[in-house]
Amino acid sequence: MTPPPTERTGTPEGSTGFTGFPSAALDFYDDLEVDNTKSFWEAHKHVYAESVKAPMTALCAALEPEFGQAKIFRPYRDVRFAKDKTPYKTHQGAFVPVGPATGWYVELSPRGLRTGAGFYEAAGTRLASFREAVAHERFGRELEQMVAGLVAAGFELGGERLKTSPRGFDADHPRIELLRHKSLTLGRDHGFGPEIHTPAALDLVRDDWRTLRPLVEWLQRHCQD
Repeated sequence: MTPPPTERTGTPEGSTGFTGFPSAALDFYDDLEVDNTKSFWEAHKHVYAESVKAPMTALCAALEPEFGQAKIFRPYRDVRFAKDKTPYKTHQGAFVPVGPATGWYVELSPRGLRTGAGFYEAAGTRLASFREAVAHERFGRELEQMVAGLVAAGFELGGERLKTSPRGFDADHPRIELLRHKSLTLGRDHGFGPEIHTPAALDLVRDDWRTLRPLVEWLQRHCQD
């Protein structure tokens, strides 16, 4: 009997060029954390191209028909205003935008594979729209229950938060913790187990992004300019 699409079988849905992230990708970032220099990068940039960027590109291509086109982030850090002047990022991320600063995320680092979704920045009218929806009895309860369910399922709630109550909202508001968020993400670490070195890593990302789709759709509706 053919298993349903969401059941993990070790073989991703459909034909794809993604075969997993090789161990060399994790070794590359382990070494880069120790020696984050141009000389190391120049000597090992072929490892980055073959073992990090190429499989990440293949992974995003496999996910694109369902979720949309991803932006694969450049490996170079913007150090113009940073105290830390190390030139290279020690992780490779990709982001599928569905709205302003809103969408799905996947990352490979020395700590392994991480998935997530949410919005990473909001200001002005978008932040006001988000808080208005959180304060709304029906819409706010939807988000509250959704976040609670995702946390119970093993996702970690993140995002920048105010330490105090936002202006115009009482400290005893039933959803004050959500109202304090200036950004809101849910993410899950999959570590560096053997699965990430195989095509089944695509299943991990796809399953998490499907689980997070209601959150993304809620933000699409309520976090707008």
